[in-house]
Amino acid sequence: MSSIALNDVSLRFADGTRGLDAIDLTIADGEFVALVGPSGSGKTTLLRSIAGFIAPTRGDIRIGGEVVAGEKTFVQPENRKLGMVFQQHAIWPHWDVARNVGYSLKLAGQPRAARAARVSEVLELVGLAGMEKRNPATLSGGQRQRVALARALASTPRVLLLDEALSALDEPLRDRLRLELRSLTRAMGLTVVHVTHDRDEALALADRVVVLDQGRIQQVGTPEQLVHEPRTAFIASFLSDATVIPGRMTDHGFTADDHLLRIARDRIEGGHSDGAGSVAILPGDITLHPATGDGPQGIVVSSLFGREGSDVVVTWNGIDFRCLVPGPRPTVGERYSIAVSRALYYPADPSGAPQRQPTALALSHPAS
Repeated sequence: MSSIALNDVSLRFADGTRGLDAIDLTIADGEFVALVGPSGSGKTTLLRSIAGFIAPTRGDIRIGGEVVAGEKTFVQPENRKLGMVFQQHAIWPHWDVARNVGYSLKLAGQPRAARAARVSEVLELVGLAGMEKRNPATLSGGQRQRVALARALASTPRVLLLDEALSALDEPLRDRLRLELRSLTRAMGLTVVHVTHDRDEALALADRVVVLDQGRIQQVGTPEQLVHEPRTAFIASFLSDATVIPGRMTDHGFTADDHLLRIARDRIEGGHSDGAGSVAILPGDITLHPATGDGPQGIVVSSLFGREGSDVVVTWNGIDFRCLVPGPRPTVGERYSIAVSRALYYPADPSGAPQRQPTALALSHPAS
């Protein structure tokens, strides 16, 4: 069994900074889970706690039912039977591929013949059959990352941990390795925990995605749940580039604070309690119409081509609206009116404070 269970896991660093706060998470045997969140959210700290590089200050961690971190227990990383692949593959340049891949097997005292057979087996699994004698300097970046993956798999780990393992690769190689990684781990029945800053990668690969912010879990769910049913405006903004706007809800609909935006009640999903709150508007729920007359207008400040439509930002009265526009790509400087077909409503917290947005996604342009 290679399930992972974290119970009330918290971490305070020596300077008092909170790294993790009351993390409760269960990862099933054979499940592929991605950890995402803005910088400083705790995703890498959580992965390193599972790996054993960091000891939590409270709570316990179990792998395969065995307590590996707790009040009176701490199992060192090398004894947790885990495989780990980092962003920088850390291949030893003075060793050939076979020696790199078989290093953990040698440490475990396996006979030479058994080591050689296992090395050949995992190299074939990752698409590097016959490369045992190759010098790492002669390999491409993608091949070196495959060597790192083979090294992690050689000792038959009960869990595979990936720390931005694909982020240093260029597209389309990265996209191809994503597909191969998912197929390989599924075929092997591996439990995988994958930290990535790439939201599309997390949604494409994972059975479930864990969204973290400020050391806390904000939502856990399937990719479909997180995209279509985000629990908070923060998640809608972080994962789907939603435009989040504060305002008030009434029987008639939503009225934005200090803005002309009005959304009818029948176009709003989510909590329908009257009062202060925010709406999150997904890019695909905004339609642009050529501006006519003297009605409300926004100006295009960014327009990027995409395969499924252009990624367009329109500034209207000081607010940037992220839009997915099919058909011809709007030109920067053009004026449009904005129509909202659907919005997700989130009441303000009891203190009346608006839900925060990920600062990394904030856009700033002069009002038009």
